[in-house]
Amino acid sequence: MSIHALRFALLPVLVLVLATPLACAATYYVAPPPAGNNGNPGTSSAPWATLQYAADRVDAGDTVRVRAGDYVGANITASGTAAQPIVFEADTGESPAIIDDNPETSDGFNLEGVSYVVVQGFTINGRSRSGIRAVECDHVTLRNNTTDQNGVWGIFTAFCDDLLIENNITSRSEEQHGIYVSNSGDRPVIRGNLVWGNSGNGIHMNGDVSQGGDGIISDALVEGNVIYDNGTSGGSGINMDGVQDSLIRNNLLYDAHASGISLYQIDGGGPSTGNRLLNNTVLVASNGRWALNMQDGATNNTVHNNILYNGHSFRGSLDISADSLPGLDSDYNAVMDRFTTDGGDSVLTLAEWQQDTGNDMHSFTATPAQLFVDAAGDDYRLSATSPAIDAGETRTDVPADLAGVPRPQGAAYDIGAYERTGNMIFVHGFEAP
Repeated sequence: MSIHALRFALLPVLVLVLATPLACAATYYVAPPPAGNNGNPGTSSAPWATLQYAADRVDAGDTVRVRAGDYVGANITASGTAAQPIVFEADTGESPAIIDDNPETSDGFNLEGVSYVVVQGFTINGRSRSGIRAVECDHVTLRNNTTDQNGVWGIFTAFCDDLLIENNITSRSEEQHGIYVSNSGDRPVIRGNLVWGNSGNGIHMNGDVSQGGDGIISDALVEGNVIYDNGTSGGSGINMDGVQDSLIRNNLLYDAHASGISLYQIDGGGPSTGNRLLNNTVLVASNGRWALNMQDGATNNTVHNNILYNGHSFRGSLDISADSLPGLDSDYNAVMDRFTTDGGDSVLTLAEWQQDTGNDMHSFTATPAQLFVDAAGDDYRLSATSPAIDAGETRTDVPADLAGVPRPQGAAYDIGAYERTGNMIFVHGFEAP
């Protein structure tokens, strides 16, 4: 019931409540000294000097706008609401940089136990552990940040429900992953990120049952990410341990030095089951593993409209364990003539795979030279003569492509992350010159 619907005469206590002033959302500003000073009121003309001073004072609905300069990170423990989130953001046209860990942890930003907090527009490089850490939280948004050469991860989260990680650049993490979503966090959205050059996985989702909770990440949406040159120390472009009932669509993975996409169970509370892998383009480097890796009872998964290619001398499109075959629905993919059900000890051609499993009856083999505009130049749009054009299955759960182009543009859906358009102006989600 809204305040306007209350009757003033109902109870005396209501008069006291209504007489209490309602909190008003405020906009605060932070700038480096000498313009910034924590003795200031935090206004546009008299900003505060440090992020932690702002973090210690914000309340639901407040926005902190940060001007260009170098800053120590912040430990954020205040929460917003659905209607009044707390926002830390770069001021318009500004590029603030976090050059030292926050006062409490070895990360740039640390968000702990919070709800409805947004962090967007920061450059966070070279932190001891992660650029941004968010744990035991819900409805956190991490958007338009750049994290490079951090000690362990670019972005790390744990036990976070309803998480949005969107349009970030996470690169060259020294020990592990670009984006790591862990510990029983449900309904994460990982969208539109550029993830490259990380030592381990590009995007890692791991239920980590040993840390508590059910160890399952469910109802994830991973879409429209460009993921390349990851995995020199192992891992996958997209790694899924204990991930269930999730949608992985329109992602471009290339130059993967380990696996492309993996579904398995090691630390998760259960196998990676019931997932849909749709319209992804996956290309593994010559020193990599298999384009798609499904192990440990990863059953009832759907694999449609994907390009799965491998530059390795004998590995190929799909490595699936026998206990992951039940319920597999794989079709309308552009693949290599290499499949295995025993870790690569034996290799099946596409025809043998079709005969043995009944899968991929509409799939076909194709090379990058046949499929793409310029694979050597990392342009993975479909060429005018690509066999992937109009060769896919119509999917209402993939209404557009990686660049936002509506599907279909022709008689049927195209295979892979890109839908072929007449003018072909989109590359990796941005307009090409």
